[in-house]
Amino acid sequence: MDNKSRNKVMVLEAEEEVGGGEFEHLPEGCIANIVSFTTPPDACVLSLVSSSFRSASVTDFVWERFLPSDYQAIISQSSKPSTLTNYSSKKDLYLHLCHNPLLIDAGKKVLQIKSFFLSIIIHVYLSLIGKLINHQSFALDKLNGKICYMLSARSLSIVWGDTPRYWRWTSVPAARFSEVAELVSVCWLEIKGGIKSGTLSEKTLYGAYLVFKQRSGGAYGFYNQPVEVSVEGRRRTVYLEEAETPRRPREQIVPGIFSRVRSRFLDSFDAAPPPPPPNAKGGGEYPKERSDGWMEVELGDFFNVGGEKEKEKEVEIGVYEVKSGGWKAGILVQGIEIRPKHKN
Repeated sequence: MDNKSRNKVMVLEAEEEVGGGEFEHLPEGCIANIVSFTTPPDACVLSLVSSSFRSASVTDFVWERFLPSDYQAIISQSSKPSTLTNYSSKKDLYLHLCHNPLLIDAGKKVLQIKSFFLSIIIHVYLSLIGKLINHQSFALDKLNGKICYMLSARSLSIVWGDTPRYWRWTSVPAARFSEVAELVSVCWLEIKGGIKSGTLSEKTLYGAYLVFKQRSGGAYGFYNQPVEVSVEGRRRTVYLEEAETPRRPREQIVPGIFSRVRSRFLDSFDAAPPPPPPNAKGGGEYPKERSDGWMEVELGDFFNVGGEKEKEKEVEIGVYEVKSGGWKAGILVQGIEIRPKHKN
């Protein structure tokens, strides 16, 4: 049963119960408490049942239950915390956080301040003087309110990432962060990142995704090239170029004595063999386009148990292409996104 059919059945069942008088005469606070144990989509559906459910389903009591318990502390670390304190309802705040990722500096834990309003003042000051660096973005999953993070490229460990000959830090208008990492030319691709278990939602299956795109001139060295990735030590193979990407003229990326040899080699490489199908021997997952125009490829998944014992545990994520020795160039890395996985 799809979500639309499920919601319709749920409304009909609830209307039948309400019509029987079992809920209609309950106090609003009691109904709100019941609704708060459902999910955000269910709360929206229940608001259609009756006026009593409608008024109870939009209360701050209900929607604050859908927000993370530490949402105020997270907001205080954002680049614009003061704007998020002006929402008239917790439901509006919830929906804003679902559709508008919040840039925060939690990746470096710059400030540890117990006073919410004092932290807002200090963060506004740091933003004005240009000292606040956003290393992550925070958002909520619209279906269940679970926590989502994207680790910026700046927060990742990129081999040779501070060597302009190999990587360049640049600004892209469509990017979430002020800087992305542009691959100039490397033969050893290694990107690693991590996030503490305690910053994520407990008892949740998460997926990790590399978020990237090709630069306007195209990429080089990734066509048909397996890339090894890992999450929590479990390794798999993916590709960073789409299966049906048309062949492009290759620009020179390795200067010096290799130029002529490389040019002749590429001229003979126009008719490339088709890529192996996903999940075949030697195959792997290909990237998909996101709604924001970037590409993503799943690196793996993990179940976040959470809890006090696990909160300092580091979930390790990696991307490696170090075996072929071939030169690669032309991708822009925005970061690694960690978000809940949904059942199909």
